[in-house]
Amino acid sequence: MSTAQNLETFDVLVIGAGPTGMACAIEAQRVGLRAVLVEKGCLVNSLFHYPANMTFFTTPELLEIGDIPFSSPNQKPNRSEALEYYRKVAEHYSLDVRQYERVDRVDGSDGDFRVHTTDRFGHPHCHRSQKLVIATGYYDLPNYMNIPGEELPKVMHYYREPHPHYDNDVLVIGGKNSAAIAALELWRHGARVMLVHRGPAMHKNVKYWILPDIENRIRNQEITAFFDSRVLEIRERSVLLETPAGKIEVTNDFVFALTGYHPDFDFLRSLGVKVGGGECRPVCDTETLESNVPGIYLAGVIVAGARTSEIFIENGRFHGRQIAADLARKLSPTNREPVGKQS
Repeated sequence: MSTAQNLETFDVLVIGAGPTGMACAIEAQRVGLRAVLVEKGCLVNSLFHYPANMTFFTTPELLEIGDIPFSSPNQKPNRSEALEYYRKVAEHYSLDVRQYERVDRVDGSDGDFRVHTTDRFGHPHCHRSQKLVIATGYYDLPNYMNIPGEELPKVMHYYREPHPHYDNDVLVIGGKNSAAIAALELWRHGARVMLVHRGPAMHKNVKYWILPDIENRIRNQEITAFFDSRVLEIRERSVLLETPAGKIEVTNDFVFALTGYHPDFDFLRSLGVKVGGGECRPVCDTETLESNVPGIYLAGVIVAGARTSEIFIENGRFHGRQIAADLARKLSPTNREPVGKQS
């Protein structure tokens, strides 16, 4: 994995080095194209920031990319196994991943895009590519509640591990899988847990082996739950709630606002990609995944817009084949510019 210094030319540049972005680069290489991935964090950055003890809801073979087997002794692999697997895939295909480069802006047009980035030392870089693939996911942008106190340091939108919250009063906001898992793990590691959800009960899509566990903890009053409720204000030592019984103030040390995440729609719009409707679905061809901007393709969860529950690694990993098939048609050897560094 090399570091960009001068302006280099590629056939395709992929923004985002998650599993879907990696799959896109692999499939592009398979049709003879020179591909590079630009990632603002580490390889599979979103997976790295998942909870430390997380177990996937799916089986290993459904996380595979590049026809590389994912071997695991577990029916459902964990985060550590997944990180190792994707490192091995990157090594196997010698993927050119520019880690810790944040994309600042994109200039140019189809056949000659210029992607301007900044590395972690503040040094600018510029990469030239005929085609772009946007595979930026959604995990980096939380859905903020926009309430007083949300900016306090005790408020977190990502759950990592339970130990630092032992013997503390912790509020978990949300009613889906991430909230249920965090609440259970925090409770089992000695935190006093409250859960607040605007719905009448835990969400119906909570995994079948998790739902009875969280419901039993709530029924036994081991975890205190407020349904049909919302947080009005977060204070240093307490939280103000609006509940069916009226407003109440509860003692609190930490808040996990696990209210979901969304794709970077502003970045898509800055590229000229049309994003419309209540679901914020970007415009793209269902067969080729090319957006309304010629030469810019979309891959992974961003294709679904705000409906982030529609696309996961399991189905987003196949987007690379769709895109590569179109790239192979459009970037024949006669249409391809010479590969190499440009002055």
